[in-house]
Amino acid sequence: MAAKGGPTNLEKEQMFGMAEKEMEYRVELFNKLTQTCFDKCIEKRYKEAELNMGENSCIDRCVSKYWQVTNLVGQMLGNRPQV
Repeated sequence: MAAKGGPTNLEKEQMFGMAEKEMEYRVELFNKLTQTCFDKCIEKRYKEAELNMGENSCIDRCVSKYWQVTNLVGQMLGNRPQV
């Protein structure tokens, strides 16, 4: 029997499943961000072992814009009326 006010086994499984999905989403988002900014900012032929100033700047802007757009889309979806 579950403790008073404590989550049931089903609720725990649901919370774990939601946490798992959230982690999968975040990993996928990070992988997409990494690939997108890499493709946009890094030359196909590596000239140097380290990132140069232009590449660093491009990556900073790319990541910033990616997060801004992701947050904006999330807000828009969150404010959308349920169908």
